[in-house]
Formats: sequence, C-alpha cells, structure tokens
Amino acid sequence: MTKHTGSSMHRVPSTGAVEHGYPSGHLGHLTEHEEQALVEFKTLLEEKGLYKPGNPPSHDDPTLLRYLRARKWVPEDAYVQFSETEKFRSANQIDVLYDTIDIDSFEASRKLYPRFTGRRDKRGIPIYVYQIRHLDSHAVAKYEKSTETTYSRAKTDGKTPAKLLRLFALYEHLTRFVQPLSSECTDRPHPDTPITLSTNIVDISHVSLRMFWNLKAHMQAASQLATAHYPETLDRIFIIGAPMFFSTVWGWIKRWFDPVTVSKIFILQEHDILPVLTSFMDVKDIPKNYGGELEWDFFDEPAWDDEIKRICQWENGYTAFPPGPLYWRPIDDGKRLECVAVGSKDGKDRKERVCTITRAYPPKSTADTLVSTTVSQTDDATEGGEETFVTSSTEKPVLNGEVPTERIAALTVAEGN
Repeated sequence: MTKHTGSSMHRVPSTGAVEHGYPSGHLGHLTEHEEQALVEFKTLLEEKGLYKPGNPPSHDDPTLLRYLRARKWVPEDAYVQFSETEKFRSANQIDVLYDTIDIDSFEASRKLYPRFTGRRDKRGIPIYVYQIRHLDSHAVAKYEKSTETTYSRAKTDGKTPAKLLRLFALYEHLTRFVQPLSSECTDRPHPDTPITLSTNIVDISHVSLRMFWNLKAHMQAASQLATAHYPETLDRIFIIGAPMFFSTVWGWIKRWFDPVTVSKIFILQEHDILPVLTSFMDVKDIPKNYGGELEWDFFDEPAWDDEIKRICQWENGYTAFPPGPLYWRPIDDGKRLECVAVGSKDGKDRKERVCTITRAYPPKSTADTLVSTTVSQTDDATEGGEETFVTSSTEKPVLNGEVPTERIAALTVAEGN
C-alpha cells in the first residue's frame, strides 16, 4: 500500500459508485438510459420465465434495479447474476428459512455479524456496527457447531454451509425489515425515494494478526456469497481501530470485494473518526464508543430513533419490535404496511402482526409497491450516496489513490448536510 506523509487522502481506485450514488440510479432518479435498461431487463427476465408482470409483479423494481446497478446497466449481465441468485434462493428455500428459522438461533447469529443501531445517517440510511474482536476462535467454533442443528423447515442444496445460510437470514432482515422501515421515515432528503442501503462502522480494534488469519476463510466465503446474491446493499464502510499490521491484511481482504464495494471503504485513524463520521451522521446517532452521544453498545438492541417511534402504530399488545425475523408487507391496497413477526420457537411457527405504518408516499399502483409479497428475493438494497471529498486548502486531492490510511481532512455529503 502506498504511503504518503502529512494530511494526504488515500483512497481505493473508484469506478464511480462513490461519486454517483444514492439517489442516482434509484426509483424516481433514473436517467433515460437507465429507464430503458430496466424495461429491457424486465422483458429479458419475462422471456426467460424469471419475471411475471402483474399487480403485483413477481419482483419489485428496486430489486431489479440492484442487479442493473451491480452490472453497470447491462441487462444481459444483470440477467446472469439475477438468474444465479434465483437458483440459489430456490435451492436453499431462503424464504422458508426466514419464515421458520429458530428465533434463538437467529438472535445468536446477530451477535457475530453487523448489528443495527436503530439510527440512520443524514440521508436516512440505516447505520450498522460490526465489532470484529468478538469473533475469537472459541466464539466462532461454538457458533459453527450450533448451526449444524439450526431448526427451520427449509431444505438446502447440501453445499452451502449452515453458518452461511444463517447469514442470509440476516440479509433478509436487512432487505425485508430494516430498509423498508427506513424508507417510511420522512425526516430525510428525497423522502419519496426508497432506502435500500446500509452504512457500516467496522471496528477492528483489539484484533490480532492471528485472529484475522483464522477468520480469513469464514469472512471471505461470507463476503463473496453476499456480493453475489445481495448486490448493492452497502453504502459506506468505515473501518476504525486498524492496527499497524493492517496494511498487510488489507492486501488480501480487498480481493474479496468487487471494485465498486472497495471504493466505498474508508480506513480511519483515531483523530479522523469523529470528524469523518459527523460528515455522514448526526453526533446524536453515533455511539459513544466512537465519539458520539448515543448510549449503545454492540450487544444492545437497537436504540430506535424518534422518527421510527413516531410512524409505528403498535398492535396486539406490542410496544416494541420483538426478537427474531420480521418483515413488512403491504395492506389496504398499499396504503399501509404491516410488520409481521415470523420464525419459530420450540418448533412452533410464529406469525403475528406487530404494528402498522401509514405510508407517506403510497404507490400509485400495487405494481409499484416497494415491499414485495412474493416468495422470491424481496425488498432491496442498493448503492451509493452522492458525496464530495474535500481536502484542506494546502493539499491536492488524490483522485486515484488508495483507502484512507493516514488522514482524511474532511468529507461532506452533498445530499443531507
């Protein structure tokens, strides 16, 4: 990794996703070329028997747009990735897995992967935190052993490890619960544009080189499968607490990701953490561990922000979201959404309405409904976030440099600052 002195900015070479992100390429913000690509993609999928138009269609537009963005708006390339995902979902019955997974097993998985803080950044994108130090060899071995007996009704392809199938249940939680919930919050720029991204703070403090090495195979397989089957689900990734040896580790970690994802990763030194994070998030939404005001630790449940509390209308005795898998589905011709708690306890399936939300921007037709009720991949996760990278007046910005490893003088969010 190239090193520079002073306050230079280091960044991974970008393919443009950082400069041309949310809301570009999302519903309501498509160029003529992108709209045409979506039409052609739907036609191609319908010809191949993978898409059915209707009211509602078999797949919603935000889901299809994720694959188009991932494949640079080339319908034929998007089709290849989409078809592989559909085969994978069918072979492993991902929808059945999410509906029937043991709730305790689901919650145990959440402790080993990024956790939602209950807060959103300045653009309304949900904020996740991932503390790697909890993935020591004992914790990982115990977790992997427990996945061998995870209860669900889903049949699998016999090839995908059970521990990774649990990870996909967490991605379903992101795309079917957290992102639709964030989309209904109107205290953000572009409140009528779906939120289909996540912002991640990855804390690698107190992690040894040996621990990184032991996690290599586990994390590589997880990242590759997630990139293949949940494209365009990440926005910014802020890595903090990097040890001195991390430049060596980064050399093989970055090979796990596609160039667009790599362009979104920022490695921050301690003195950069709060200045950079507050360019993207309000200080009240940053955990105290990272210089903010939020009383939230890694194993805590989400600290729901005021807007989320405002829009939820609790039912059936609920006053908060329960543990386990949850998803949203449209009711009343798409004018409202209901949150459904699923999963199983002691082999008994759960299916209960938790709350409803009156939609601020109901779809013009059921076909445009954000939350799909179909059994294929639902809800979305997308790209980007328009940004401008600003260096100090005495330095020149590095346009084709590397991930910031020494200093980022300032970053400002074009939308939402």
